[in-house]
Amino acid sequence: MSAVFDSFSRFYASSIGKKILVALTGLVLIGFVFGHMIGNLLIFAGKDAINEYGHMLQTALHGGGVWIARIGLLAAVLIHIVATVSLTKQNNAARPEKYGRHKAQVSSKSSHTMIWSGLTILAFIVYHLLHFTVRAGNDYATYKTTLHGETVHDVYRMVIAGFSWTPASIFYLIAMALLCSHLSHGFSSLFQTLGISTDKSEPLFKKAGYAFAGLIFAGNAAIVLSIWLFGYGR
Repeated sequence: MSAVFDSFSRFYASSIGKKILVALTGLVLIGFVFGHMIGNLLIFAGKDAINEYGHMLQTALHGGGVWIARIGLLAAVLIHIVATVSLTKQNNAARPEKYGRHKAQVSSKSSHTMIWSGLTILAFIVYHLLHFTVRAGNDYATYKTTLHGETVHDVYRMVIAGFSWTPASIFYLIAMALLCSHLSHGFSSLFQTLGISTDKSEPLFKKAGYAFAGLIFAGNAAIVLSIWLFGYGR
C-alpha cells in the first residue's frame, strides 16, 4: 500500500502527472456534460420521456447508481481544479524570470481564467445539486406523477418550475456560458496532453472544441429559454 502511495505521490509531483490527471478528469467531465444535456433534452419529447429517464437514473443499482455518479462527478471536478491550480503554480515557479515574459503573462492570464471559470462551475454544480437533487428551499420533493402505473418523481414538472424562476434561469445561462468558454479551451488541450493532437491536427481540434462548446450551450440554453421566456410546459 505504501509503495502504491509513494508511486502516486511521485506521479502527482511531476508536471506530466498533473497534466494527465487534468486531461483524464476533463475527459470524464466532457462525457458527463454531453450525456447530461442529451438526457435533459428529453423534456422536449414530452412528460413521460423525461420522467422515465429520471426514474431510470433514480432506481439504477437500487438507488445507489445516481449517488455513485454524483460523488464521482464532484471528485473529478475537485481533482481537475486542484491539479490545474497546482500545475499553474509549478509552471510559474519553474519559468525563468527573463525568458518569454510576454508569453508568460499571456499564458498566466489564460490559466487563471480557466481556474476561475472552473471554480465558478464547481459552485454551479453544488447549486445544481441543491436545487434539483437535494431540493433545498423548494417543494420539488412533493412533485409526483404516475408512470406505467407506478408513482414516481415528476421530473418534468420540477424542471418547468425550476426554470420558470428568473434568477435561476439567469444563473444557469451565465454558468453555461462560463462552462462552454472553459470547454472550448480544455477540449483541444485534452487531446494535446494525451498525445493525440499534433501540430498539424491542433487547429482541427481547436475548431472541434469551439463546435462542441457551442453545441452544449445551444442545447442547454434551449431548455432554459424555452421555459423561462416562451412558457414551454406552463
